[in-house]
Amino acid sequence: MIVRKLRLEKGYSQEQLAEMAGISTRTLQRIERGATASPETLKCIASVLETDFTNLRKEPDMPTQPAPGLPELPAHEREALEYVRDIKSFYMHALQYGVVMLGLLVLNLVTSPGYFWVIWPALGWGIGVVAHGLSTFEVINVFGDDWERRQIDKRIRRNRRRS
Repeated sequence: MIVRKLRLEKGYSQEQLAEMAGISTRTLQRIERGATASPETLKCIASVLETDFTNLRKEPDMPTQPAPGLPELPAHEREALEYVRDIKSFYMHALQYGVVMLGLLVLNLVTSPGYFWVIWPALGWGIGVVAHGLSTFEVINVFGDDWERRQIDKRIRRNRRRS
């Protein structure tokens, strides 16, 4: 949250800050959501945001040490690992969708072959699977950084009027 707040105060988009800090946008997004960040990555972000490195390390739930018995991974390897985990999560979601929809299709054909009701859960859940895929593979950024900054500014102005 501290990184996001400072980034928005400076008026940077996630893409701009990531490029200036020499990290990927995906890594910055994860850091802003509270994911683990290496000290090197935080130092790069701190220098761009013109803040002390220790301010960024105060964020809760941001351990910088690897799990016991595991070696510290370089930033690019850790980033690749996180991306592969996201892809795996999407494929598991798609597989679950396929298995459940196949089961519902069989149930539909056995119980009421005259009415093809299985299309409704298939469409509803299918939209969720497609959205998950678009997010995973970063095809579409629906809200974007500009939207986020405008919403925060709007909330701040609204709270000032009430005070």
